[in-house]
Parts: sequence; C-alpha cells; structure tokens
Amino acid sequence: MEKGKLYLVATPIGNLEDITYRAIRILKEVDLIAAEDTRQTLKLLNHLDISKPLISYHRHNEEIKTNPLIDKLNNGENIAIVTDAGTPAISDPGELIVKEAIKNNIEVIPIPGACALINALIASGLVTREFSFYAFLPTNSKLRKEKLEEIKNDVKTVIIYEAPHRLISTLQDIEESLGNRNIVIAKELTKIHEKFIRGKITDIISNIENPKGEYIIIIEGEKIKKENELNNLSLEEHYKFYEAQGLEKKEIIKKIAKDRNVNKNEIYQHFIK
Repeated sequence: MEKGKLYLVATPIGNLEDITYRAIRILKEVDLIAAEDTRQTLKLLNHLDISKPLISYHRHNEEIKTNPLIDKLNNGENIAIVTDAGTPAISDPGELIVKEAIKNNIEVIPIPGACALINALIASGLVTREFSFYAFLPTNSKLRKEKLEEIKNDVKTVIIYEAPHRLISTLQDIEESLGNRNIVIAKELTKIHEKFIRGKITDIISNIENPKGEYIIIIEGEKIKKENELNNLSLEEHYKFYEAQGLEKKEIIKKIAKDRNVNKNEIYQHFIK
C-alpha cells in the first residue's frame, strides 16, 4: 500500500487573503486536517467553502495524537497539519509529527505561506542577512536570565514573540540585560491594527499603554566587542561578526585590518586563497 503524505500548510496570520492557491487546493484534497484549534480552522474552512474531517492536534495532546496520525499516514491517508495562524512547527505544533513521519519514510511536504517572524523582520529596518529566532522567552526567572545572557552576545538580529500581558516586563528585562538597544515592535501583523514601533527600548516602553494583540520583538544584534575579544577570534569568525551586521566584504576587510592593526591587503589575501 502506498503511504500517505504529510502536508504542513501555512494559514493566514490575520488577513484571510494571504492564503495561497496551493494551500487551498491541498486543504480540499487531503483526507484529514489536524488543527491546533478546530474552531479556528473551521472558520477558515467555511470561509474557503471547504468541508473536511477535522481532528484536534495541539501542544497538550500531540504526544498522544501523533502515533494515531502516523498510522493513518502509513495506511495511505493524506493529512494536513494547520495551526491557528501561520506556519506549523514554528512555535506551534508540527515538529514532533514531522520527526515521526521521517522515521516512517513518510513524505513531508511544506506548503509555504504566512510566517509572522519573517514578515516582522523584513519590515523592521534591522539587518536581515542573518538572524536568530528565540520564540517565547522562558517564564521562569532563572531560565529567562540565562536566555537573555545568551541573546546579549548574539551579533545577529534577534526575534522573539511575546504575549501582551508580559510585553512591558519583557522589554524591561531586555533593557536590563542587553542595554538600551534599538528594537522594533511588530503588532498584529496583516490585521487592521498592524503597527510597527521603532526606537530605543526605553523610549518604546514609555510610549506603550495597555498592550493588546500579538507582539513580535526584533532586537538589534550586539555590535560592540572589545578589541581583544575580536582579535581572539579566527579570521573567519571575525569576518562573520561583521557580516552579521550587514557590512559588505570590502568594508569588513577594512575593519578587520584596523582591529588587528595589519595591512588590509594581508586580510584580503587570506580570504581569496
């Protein structure tokens, strides 16, 4: 018997027009849709005039529901995984069943579409060449401090999610750990009240009142390193440090040469070998 296929279908994060033609076709063709919240998915399916069997598949039951879904896939059924909004397995259910599907030689097919972190990043005005995504920070204070210490030294643009009731306290924690960095707050992406707030952390904190909706925090990467710290890096690591800040090769070579007090031609020759 031919095995079924597992589809990871991205759904709109706000504006219903953001779903793709391909996603609509797959949702119409599969045998079963596993949804993070069947009520939310039913609203979308009704809007699209699609009628399909739905099963609940979320963070609190995925360990129980994964094996039965794998059995269905092994028996030839095609299944679509959808979340409340956005791309499955990105801070949402999906990762576990993908791993199990791969173990069972079941084909996993991503159906691309909306992803909140990517849309926030590209409109942020911060460096997009390299970035680190940390999802939600831990709520445990000890673990949160450890994670913020990790973020503190990250030279890439950092992206995190946060709930409205924790937004202010999280921004305060970030400012305390990382300093008064440039950040961007993306609110309610693709929805009527979509908004981007750009500036220093302290300025943004003072201008936010009664946070509502879904928030994404984009943080400028760490730019300042002491000269001796940079010089302890390999030339490749030194290069990547500046590359992550969005600098071009010519400018990077100049900076490395200045940091190490050597002729820039020496650095240039190293990288063309």
